Amino acid sequence: MQIERQPVIILVRPQMGENIGAAARAMLNFGLTDMRIVDPRDGWPNPKAVAMASGAAGRVLDTARVYPTLALAMEGIDYAYATTARGRELTKPVFTPATAMAQARAHDGRSAIIFGPERTGLENDDIARANAIVTVPVNPDFPSLNLAQAVLLMGYEFGRDILPPEPAPHLRRSEAEAPADRIEIERLGDHYDDQLTQAGFFFPETKAASMRLNMRNMWSRLTLTKGDVRILHGVLRQLTRR
Repeated sequence: MQIERQPVIILVRPQMGENIGAAARAMLNFGLTDMRIVDPRDGWPNPKAVAMASGAAGRVLDTARVYPTLALAMEGIDYAYATTARGRELTKPVFTPATAMAQARAHDGRSAIIFGPERTGLENDDIARANAIVTVPVNPDFPSLNLAQAVLLMGYEFGRDILPPEPAPHLRRSEAEAPADRIEIERLGDHYDDQLTQAGFFFPETKAASMRLNMRNMWSRLTLTKGDVRILHGVLRQLTRR
């Protein structure tokens, strides 16, 4: 799916084609397709970016626009967020990814998220063109994120309240993984009760009632799937074969 009124992802002076491709892949994970690239070190198009992007090449890289400067890449942008992990002397609002992307979702105009080169990050001249700064609250002893990780994080925060909450079809539970209902648990308990009675398990007779009660209580405490119930029935049938 593609998200309407999505933010533009601007990569400033990216160094490696592989990182551009990985960023495109991260974008498409969350329905983002509008990429702009500023002065890529190895030129454009880049076959290494296409290879790394995999299925995102046609949806993101083929329509990506390349600009010589960030100023030109900001065409049509009403509000821009600069991502950086380092403190800067520029006075700007500083947001977490969650807060910034909540604002971007509510913004009526076109927003952009600006990412810097892999080795150095954004320079002050780049950040000066943004309206606000986004900083990820990470381990202060190791604050470095690679380009694709940063894009993935921002994409997730933007799409978290837009994308469907249900898991992808291939991740949905099979029938066997669905929780067993109370009737299935009751029948399983009856099956074990019958077979254990025939085996003389409930002995002595004076304790049989409390033993049965404890067994029934045990079944109700277990969180069993439909597949679990079938296996436990099968185990008991196999053990009691004559």
